[in-house]
Amino acid sequence: MREDYDFTDATRGPAVRHQGKMRITILIDGDILAAFRARAKDTGRGYQTAINQALRDYLANDELETRLRRIVREEIRDAS
Repeated sequence: MREDYDFTDATRGPAVRHQGKMRITILIDGDILAAFRARAKDTGRGYQTAINQALRDYLANDELETRLRRIVREEIRDAS
């Protein structure tokens, strides 16, 4: 190894960027995090992956509910 290294032009950041992912900081209740970590341990997949999937499922269901409500409103309006 060299004795001196020049870091004057160095920048901080990850060595490998994850395609399509962003690093954020959020606050999650301890019991929620513990539950996801326990599930991750049982299933063998990462807790962050499980949280990501839970958020995707929520968004998919929310979109479906919104769509269904719109259709029901249109049907009621057209029946009147």
